[in-house]
Amino acid sequence: MSVSEDVARRAPARRTATHDLTRTSGIGLGVTMIWFSLLVLVPLAAVVATAAAGGLGGFWSAISNEQTAAAIKLTVLSAFAVTVVNIVVGTTISWVLVRDGFPGKKLLELVIDIPFALPTIVAGLVLVSLYGNDSPLGLHVANTEYSVFLAFLFVTLPFVVRTVQPVLEQLDPEIEEAAASLGASRLTTFRRVVLPALVPAIAAGAALSFARAVGEYGSLVLLSGNLPFRSEVTSVRILAAIENDNRSSAAAIATLLLLISLAVIVLLDVVQRRVARRG
Repeated sequence: MSVSEDVARRAPARRTATHDLTRTSGIGLGVTMIWFSLLVLVPLAAVVATAAAGGLGGFWSAISNEQTAAAIKLTVLSAFAVTVVNIVVGTTISWVLVRDGFPGKKLLELVIDIPFALPTIVAGLVLVSLYGNDSPLGLHVANTEYSVFLAFLFVTLPFVVRTVQPVLEQLDPEIEEAAASLGASRLTTFRRVVLPALVPAIAAGAALSFARAVGEYGSLVLLSGNLPFRSEVTSVRILAAIENDNRSSAAAIATLLLLISLAVIVLLDVVQRRVARRG
């Protein structure tokens, strides 16, 4: 019997979910769906409908524009890179906060949530002060593609940390001890026992991180300079299209970002299911 099979056998059995929908639950589900539809589904449908109004040719013309394509490429690649960094660094920070005790731990807990608390334009001002042309740190990244990556990294830092941390806190140490008693190394225990339990939370945090990055505007608008073909992102292109009364182009770009985000979410879900199953 393998380590993971023996540990799974020792772990408490999960309750089988029931699917009986009571009257109260039905009312709650109905209210939830109505509320969700009004806030999310109907506006999204309106954006997609606006993007489709010009036909496939109009949609393709809007997103294949040279300047728009450059902005989309920069945004998606930067968001992807930031998501990868957050998966590694965010999981590591969560592990340190849960498993280790050290002076200043409470302060670190507070600092991690600062990107949540700061208005995005204030975050942009902070970034300009630290990494602009008069940077006290000697890091001058203003008006470059690195400014986009840095702004994305700042605003998305808490997502993986705050999704992984509660799961790690609930993980029973006895399961890891059982794996160790069977001769598993720390790396094997992490890979076969801990990681499968954390993967759903990591995937959720990564999806939130990517989605937040592709739609970010306020935190990077001051630092990036919005230079075409260099530091301009899709949110700026959408705003420019709206200011030029070209709502169909704005909706087309927004629809493409929606499709990309959905594809990433589905991909992360497939990956986390496969990793959890193999674990």
